[in-house]
Amino acid sequence: MRGPLEELIRQLTKLKGIGAKTAQRLAYDILEADEDKALDLARALVNARKNVKKCSRCRVYTDVDPCNICSSPIRDRSKICVVEYPKDVDAMEKTNSYHGLYFVLYGNISIREGIGPETLGLDKLFDLVREGEVKEVIVATGASIEGDTSAAYIADALKDDDVVVTRIGYGLPYGGDLEYFDPLTIERAMINRQKM
Repeated sequence: MRGPLEELIRQLTKLKGIGAKTAQRLAYDILEADEDKALDLARALVNARKNVKKCSRCRVYTDVDPCNICSSPIRDRSKICVVEYPKDVDAMEKTNSYHGLYFVLYGNISIREGIGPETLGLDKLFDLVREGEVKEVIVATGASIEGDTSAAYIADALKDDDVVVTRIGYGLPYGGDLEYFDPLTIERAMINRQKM
């Protein structure tokens, strides 16, 4: 039988991206925190688990349905940006450059992993688009075979609808040196170049 410390570490390693060393460090941090902080963490975990759900429209995590983005009267309802995960919505929102709506896939189409369009809820996306207000679907999936496959599937499925499907540009990050980037990144940067 495991002791409480070992069980805490074991449970922490079940979280995506948390390895044994990180789990051990987190467990020790929790145990070294004063009791109130540890209990606050436990309460926050239980509260989030009970009260945070997926928005019925965009599928982002929220404690209100529809979420604050979907229910906002100032969002541009003519655009839906399709992203892989809720963290991508957070990243887009930090730019303060996009003011439309979102749709979260929770992954990408991957034949190798047995993930098809139905797993990603693409029918829900297509229903939202076909409600009539959407004029552009911006596919912001990652620059990968799976991301490209998902983007191509979405574009193909909507080709007969009165909607433009676009893909975000990919290229070099600001401050990056060409020698450190793979050929595909450089190629996409050249393709997506803009007139100055």
